[in-house]
Amino acid sequence: MKELITRVLTGAVYVVILLAAVFLSSDAFDFLFMIFGLACLYEFKRLVALKGYHIFILYLALWWAFIYFVTDQLAIYILLAVTVLVNIYLIVYLFSPELKIESTLHKFIIGLFYVGGGCIFLTMIPYKENIFSQFLILGIFVMVWVNDSFAYMVGSLFGRNKLFPAVSPKKTIEGSIGGMVFALVAAYILAQYDSLLTLPQWLVLALIVISMGDLGDLVESKLKRQAGVKDSGAILPGHGGMLDRLDSLIFAAPFAFLMLNLITYVS
Repeated sequence: MKELITRVLTGAVYVVILLAAVFLSSDAFDFLFMIFGLACLYEFKRLVALKGYHIFILYLALWWAFIYFVTDQLAIYILLAVTVLVNIYLIVYLFSPELKIESTLHKFIIGLFYVGGGCIFLTMIPYKENIFSQFLILGIFVMVWVNDSFAYMVGSLFGRNKLFPAVSPKKTIEGSIGGMVFALVAAYILAQYDSLLTLPQWLVLALIVISMGDLGDLVESKLKRQAGVKDSGAILPGHGGMLDRLDSLIFAAPFAFLMLNLITYVS
């Protein structure tokens, strides 16, 4: 009971901080995810035993450059391409029993773009023509929270078939399907209050965010399994580390950013 109360209170504080940053100002949102990115990088370094602090310096340089200074679309798309390619590599890593992340350079590149690139594009998502769309980023958070909550509930009640027992023994196929269905319902409701995206676009965004987010969660689970730890950290009592909370979002962010930019280009 005490553990449940701790988990609920920590989750509530986490949600309040996120909502406060979103509604306070775009600068507050940007700064929060810069800090979150540093925390996630620190936890990633511990998971893969990456030494040194150079990755923090390069992450901060990339973050400041792309959030405040770089406006050239080609540079942004190059960063996006590299980040997506690193994430695709991590999907291959997830399904390949023999593949391991071992060399220092390997760990550095993956950490910089999987974690750093993911946080940068998550920060970029709400911006369109220098206008900060609070509803769009809030909608993405809501879809992820709905997916997580209902995947757990549906899996607990009806889960029979394991999704990926070698990496995450508790996740079930039924839970994943249930989470996706309710996330699509959330996307439908969000579309009724938003004019930035159409209903089909909200539904496609939900499919991308949830499907890629689930893969991101499994990737982080494999990293933890190979490191021999249960959680990436202990910064959030009852929830583990910051990477445990943001693994879905930062993995899905570059794919969501790509989809939103394709919509803008086509329209």
